[in-house]
Amino acid sequence: MKREFKYKSPDGGITVMRTSNQGLKTEVVGNQTLAPRTNKTAIVLGAGGFIGSHLVKRLKSEGYWVRGVDLKYPDFGQTAADDFIIGDLRDQRIVSDVIFENPTEIYQLAADMGGAGYIFTGENDANVMHNSATINLNVVLESVKKSAGKVFYSSSACMYPEHNQLDPDNPKCYEDSAYPANPDSEYGWEKLFSERLYFSFFRNYGLNVRVARFHNIFGMEGTWRGGKEKAPAALCRKVAETSDGGYIEVWGDGKQTRSFLYIDECLEGIRRLMDSNFMGPVNLGSEEMISINDFAKLIISISGKNINIRNIPGPQGVRGRNSDNSLIQKEIGWAPNWPLQKGIELTYKWIHHQLEVSQ
Repeated sequence: MKREFKYKSPDGGITVMRTSNQGLKTEVVGNQTLAPRTNKTAIVLGAGGFIGSHLVKRLKSEGYWVRGVDLKYPDFGQTAADDFIIGDLRDQRIVSDVIFENPTEIYQLAADMGGAGYIFTGENDANVMHNSATINLNVVLESVKKSAGKVFYSSSACMYPEHNQLDPDNPKCYEDSAYPANPDSEYGWEKLFSERLYFSFFRNYGLNVRVARFHNIFGMEGTWRGGKEKAPAALCRKVAETSDGGYIEVWGDGKQTRSFLYIDECLEGIRRLMDSNFMGPVNLGSEEMISINDFAKLIISISGKNINIRNIPGPQGVRGRNSDNSLIQKEIGWAPNWPLQKGIELTYKWIHHQLEVSQ
């Protein structure tokens, strides 16, 4: 029997709703739901988002009892979490409530973020920095208080210096290139700050942390419209919406370069890092670099349509960015190897279907 109950914070401001899946035995103590007494427990913060919802499924497949926490449920399908809490992680009381004693692992993916249209216009800088930093400050402290076994923090390639990413054909994104620091967005600055935050808690309190710098993760069941979608989903949507013989708009001259990592590869990298003795920070991305115009052409070819590209002014970020996987190969003996086309074919088909069923 599915069970729901609500807890309203003392000031009346925030309600936390927990839903436990049928058949699970959980302990209810006051306003807290404690994890069942199993050997492997995980808390996924940001479990309603794209990467978080996929990570919950992966952890469940490995035998974990999983609690998910987010402001919302996953957008596409039900959560696989044993226990899912709707709560605002900017509130320290909520964080104290959702992190139980001695979790095996905590995965901190929650952040205020989006694509280029959200991150690079400057209109959302204050919210991006305040919201994400507040979440991380709350989470890292509570992780120490509750004696978390390991804590994973999802950083971003956006923390790399802008001056190392001016040449679209030769960006420098190896881990040691992070300093002197000069991210091209406040989103990147917050990621860099929070990396240092987690490692300072390792040095001073012994918190066992893992930090990975994500490089443009994409795939099925990700945001594909509404303004917060990233380039792979945005381009797939534009192509799917455009009739044969039409055109799509691409921001900038289209010569800016990126690499993109499919979600399944991202999850594999996260789990291998967590199971290793290496803390990071380490890149988690593909080394298959492509220009945005060529990326759009790849998606057009997958669609089977005859569509032109029209480059227009718009936010585009740095000129070049590509993962350098030397360190992850050295430290944990693994690096992603899916070709871009394999992942984008799956993603385009999924977004095309979403567009059809939404009309």
